[in-house]
Amino acid sequence: MQESANRYPGLPARSLRSGDAGVFVSADAGLEREFEARLQESSALAVRVAFSVLRQRQDAEDVAQEAFAKAYRRFASLRDPEVFRRWIVRVTWRLAIDRWRADRRRRAREEVANVEPVAADAEEAASAARRAARLWECIDALPEKLRIVIVLSAIEGHGVQEVAGLLDIPAGTVKSRLFLARRALAEKLRCLANNPEG
Repeated sequence: MQESANRYPGLPARSLRSGDAGVFVSADAGLEREFEARLQESSALAVRVAFSVLRQRQDAEDVAQEAFAKAYRRFASLRDPEVFRRWIVRVTWRLAIDRWRADRRRRAREEVANVEPVAADAEEAASAARRAARLWECIDALPEKLRIVIVLSAIEGHGVQEVAGLLDIPAGTVKSRLFLARRALAEKLRCLANNPEG
């Protein structure tokens, strides 16, 4: 009995052998198995990278899925595990940034159309939410090359060498970008502390 369901929505559908539900069958089954192994190894990382930008689990999963669909189409040139991992991080990051920008434009249009009064919550929770939002605004305001190193290092917990490998840049460049990102964030946060309303 053949199943038409595809375990990886967005990826090309394949016919399945009887009794092998969820296993791809193609002329190069080894390549398919290798891709599935890379998918399992890197899927959590891709979701975390996308989540660090989007801060919405469903959107992050959608972006990661889109990145893996692109990886599937180019897998023949991405078979080396380290090359694949670096490539998937860069593509996921770019797709997440694109999604974030599109969402920001959409929200701005919706806010203009639907101005609603804000309900009063507990003062402390509201204050914490404002601080967190301001911090993310400061991170989002960083140039992309500084933002990605600060997110991968400070938020995702990767070391300098790991970030260098993921972004395919020298470790010294990662260190200098981290320094610049931290300095810029400190200045922006200092300005916000001096001017809590702005």
